[in-house]
Amino acid sequence: MIPVLTEDPTDFPDPATALKDPNGLLAMGGDLKPERLITAYRQGIFPWYDHKTILWWSPDPRTILKLKDLHVSKSLKKNLRQQAFHLSMDEKFTEVIQQCAALREIDLGTWINAEMQKAYIQVHKLGYAHSIEVLEGNTLVGGIYGVSLGRLFFGESMFSLRPNASKIALVYLVRQLEAWDFEFIDCQVWSEHLASLGATTIARKDFLQLLSENNKFESKIGKWKLDV
Repeated sequence: MIPVLTEDPTDFPDPATALKDPNGLLAMGGDLKPERLITAYRQGIFPWYDHKTILWWSPDPRTILKLKDLHVSKSLKKNLRQQAFHLSMDEKFTEVIQQCAALREIDLGTWINAEMQKAYIQVHKLGYAHSIEVLEGNTLVGGIYGVSLGRLFFGESMFSLRPNASKIALVYLVRQLEAWDFEFIDCQVWSEHLASLGATTIARKDFLQLLSENNKFESKIGKWKLDV
């Protein structure tokens, strides 16, 4: 039986009790209010939707991108040199999450439904969720959004309407996080795409230990500004 969350937004099962199949499924139910979401991230737990049910996950192993390990391909380096795009942070959070949802809907069906979008927009307004945007003129063509606590960025999703646009967003995000003494980005689950960018996997227990150490740092709350 999968535990059903209570009304207490801080009441999550121990991530070590998550199922092996499907990998990381920990609990179901509850809501997406900011207090519950922030509590979940602090414990290495994140939500995905399954149709109309909120499911909570903590997979083993966990995929992370150490900032120093970011791989920049030759084609991406060329795009960066061309400087054809303008970048910003926290200027178009709503548009970024909407674009991520729209592209996932076309490709796979989306877990970023209207309720999920509303929840992360609320967390953004509280200063804990952030976006980086890639613009061509005034048109948004790529971006990333996620949650930040302590010195850790929990990447949620990215999108690209031009070749390498989302990767350009990632490069600038990594540069900015390095300038703020962050060490890695949580990428949640492994994919070949993430691996090509330098992501690796670590055991959940090791991730949770890193998370425990990270929780000691003060979070960089509020609107972020790109200055690298």
